[in-house]
Amino acid sequence: MITRQRLNEQARSLPNPVAAARALAEPARPDRVEDPLIAWMQRIRTVLGLAAATWLILAYPLRAGRQDFVLGKLEELLIGCAIAVVTGVIGITLCITLARAPLGRLYVSRLLGPLLALGAPVLGVGVIWLTAAGLSGDIITPGDVGQHDITFGLFGTFLGTMFTGLLVVLLFVVLTLACVVVLLAAVLFTLVALVVGLNSCFRTADVHELLPALLSPLLVWSLFGFQLFDGPDVAAPPEVLYTFMLGGPLSVTALSLWEIRRLRTRYGITLRSLLGR
Repeated sequence: MITRQRLNEQARSLPNPVAAARALAEPARPDRVEDPLIAWMQRIRTVLGLAAATWLILAYPLRAGRQDFVLGKLEELLIGCAIAVVTGVIGITLCITLARAPLGRLYVSRLLGPLLALGAPVLGVGVIWLTAAGLSGDIITPGDVGQHDITFGLFGTFLGTMFTGLLVVLLFVVLTLACVVVLLAAVLFTLVALVVGLNSCFRTADVHELLPALLSPLLVWSLFGFQLFDGPDVAAPPEVLYTFMLGGPLSVTALSLWEIRRLRTRYGITLRSLLGR
């Protein structure tokens, strides 16, 4: 008899798309300096930013429909990830080329983390495409299997055809349900990998602890410029709208400057040590 505890243990043993995405997209170098206060301040800023965005959306009407709003936020997420990837590549390349030996080779040996963070959303998109193609019938259809007698003539022509049809229907029902589950898990995995990767600047801290603090302001100010060009999402007064739009870049910049100072004063991590000068 299967007890409830056994069911809970089996449920916990199932693949968790959120945990898998975080494991791939969050910095995880064992000897990385990780300050609890810095991590706590970053979480507080994220929560306050989400609370402010939620208040703004609830307090003022959307300029476009809900579907356009969601698609716009997905577009901003993808643009932010693209900016983070470009700035991360430039930052890591400068570190490798400008750092004195043997730091350059050390930074090259730490590239696995950023590569995993980049590969996670690519993997998720690939699974989404594959499952979507399977659900749409682009890979295989019941007619492709139903043309053959999978009973190998054991039950005769008529019974074999009926038995084959029933098995094919049952098989495709199970495969469809499995594809739906995998598709939902892949969508969740991809979204979490993109959000976590964006917040961590795609694990650039695995290369050096200073890189996220140096790259984050460039990322948020680039997104600020995109928002100015794209237009506001809500019909709010200009003073409220621009206060909200500037709040993110200014808070991230201030937090990054404080993080750089804290890493310098408490751990001796400076730009000179980054380059080995």
